[in-house]
Amino acid sequence: MDITDRKNAEEGRERLRQLEADLAHINRVNMMGELAAALAHEIKQPIAASITSANALLRWLAHDPPDLERARTAATRIEQDGNRAADVINRLRSFYKKGAPSEREMVDIKDIIHEMTVLLGNEAIRYSVIIHSELDATMPNVLADRVQLQQVFMNLMLNAIEAMKDTGGKLTITSGLKSESQLLVSISDTGVGLPAENNERIFDAFHTTKAQGTGMGLAITRSILESYGGRIWATTNQGPGATFHFTLPLQAEAHV
Repeated sequence: MDITDRKNAEEGRERLRQLEADLAHINRVNMMGELAAALAHEIKQPIAASITSANALLRWLAHDPPDLERARTAATRIEQDGNRAADVINRLRSFYKKGAPSEREMVDIKDIIHEMTVLLGNEAIRYSVIIHSELDATMPNVLADRVQLQQVFMNLMLNAIEAMKDTGGKLTITSGLKSESQLLVSISDTGVGLPAENNERIFDAFHTTKAQGTGMGLAITRSILESYGGRIWATTNQGPGATFHFTLPLQAEAHV
């Protein structure tokens, strides 16, 4: 009895099973790579800030006599940045875990903008960038995870600063109501502007226009905002630079 066809079919099914296993393995590796890149990108800033504060602490202690008040302030900043790095890791890990709820509370966007302006102040001074805010004082709070919104502002503000690092310039943050149910925030710079084509690609994972970029910052930012039912887009300024806009529902709920 000729069983050639049966054997060929069995071999085909075995090759198919092996191919499915290989693809599953590749998907797991890709997911781990994306998560590792995301973690590396998000904890870079608090770690760098901790190092800066540690250097300042050593300088104040080396004074004769030691400046204990300034040293104490630097030590407090180190503790805050260390805790923020730990929060980023925990929140980002839960964000990528299906079904894990974020820690949402009523958040004042104006407070977060002030925090990020102070945090990135030295970076702005380093590149001769002025940070200016035009915020609606009557803007209501939003229901959100505070650390995730800090990540959003940090990513967008750092991108703006880096776009002006060769020339200096002005970073402008505006906020207000787009409608009765939506908050609108815009972050504008006077830097190099957007790529000439495919502006939407800048939000894709691993797509970057920077030599040392990971291509994860804007992808993470978009994922966070979309999880609240918001959206993000970019426009070219009439003058130099670009503006990134994003919306958040005033009563944000999780969007799976």
